[in-house]
Amino acid sequence: MPAAAVQPQAPADFAERVVAWQRSHGRSALPWQNTRDPYRVWLSEVMLQQTQVSTVLGYFARFLERFPTVRALAGGTEDEVFGLWSGLGYYSRARNMHRCAQEVVARFGGEFPRTAAELETLPGIGRSTSAAIAAFCFGERVAILDGNVKRVLTRVLGFGGDMSSSAQERALWDQATQLLPPAEQKEAIASYTQGVMDLGATVCLPRKPSCMICPLDKTCVGLREGQPERYPVKTRKLKRSAQSLWALLARDAQGRVWLEKRPAKGIWAGLYCPPVFESREELLAALPPAALAGAQDLPPFVHVLTHKDLHLHPVMLQGSQPQGDAARWVDAKEWDRLGLPAPMRKLLEGSAD
Repeated sequence: MPAAAVQPQAPADFAERVVAWQRSHGRSALPWQNTRDPYRVWLSEVMLQQTQVSTVLGYFARFLERFPTVRALAGGTEDEVFGLWSGLGYYSRARNMHRCAQEVVARFGGEFPRTAAELETLPGIGRSTSAAIAAFCFGERVAILDGNVKRVLTRVLGFGGDMSSSAQERALWDQATQLLPPAEQKEAIASYTQGVMDLGATVCLPRKPSCMICPLDKTCVGLREGQPERYPVKTRKLKRSAQSLWALLARDAQGRVWLEKRPAKGIWAGLYCPPVFESREELLAALPPAALAGAQDLPPFVHVLTHKDLHLHPVMLQGSQPQGDAARWVDAKEWDRLGLPAPMRKLLEGSAD
């Protein structure tokens, strides 16, 4: 049984320790740090959701080169945004990011609002992201609670509440708010916020945490219990599923590939993709009778998503034009400018060798 969600109080100097550690040992050279520009902070926060820093660095630079301001992003097309995002996954983040930029321009004159409450009214900005922007850029005393911070706080506090429960998550939010630096130490808010994020990312790791170099080791309940890895507690596990799809890889005499823009809802919504079908029979039924003999099965492969395994079955077709209102022949030189799902980019680039 999970422990009850009644926790001992954190040390009175909790925030002070985090701030001191961050200023001497925390990360400070990332391109979205040492700035109070809410556009850059917001962009990094969205990209870093469920994505490693090492992966985000290149995408962040390319986005800023093409869209240096929120107005520039708002004026871009969805295809341009998806093209730059291609490979990061979770494309709803890119779609919401584009909508958010447009709302910042339309509702706030191109200036991000200065409070977490107002920021949270924008598309794709949740409670933790809004708090990060408000804390880093405007010094607002407001708590963040991303995955790294949850891990740090539940271990230090010995917070045994089940994090799959919304009530327990709210209780941890309350604890996180109480641990913030005092309101009169406004200059410490950014360092504290960065510090708890850095501790979770570099010290308080999911497996084999580096407790010996943690500034909170002397007061960490999880360490004192000898099992910090049991926190955070989350009993509800999402079940993995599997899905099989057949992709029609059609090429013309010039080597161009037939790509269609996916519908606004469903898998790979709004992205460019070879035509996809639920079965091989459905794929063949969509071809002209004269093209059936030329359809050739390629080796299938598996693409692993967070909670689903996609079993993809490519079918090659040379020289015939499939049907499709939202489709066209696309040369390989255009692929980098289009939003392509990662497995389809892998398929196209592999077939081009």
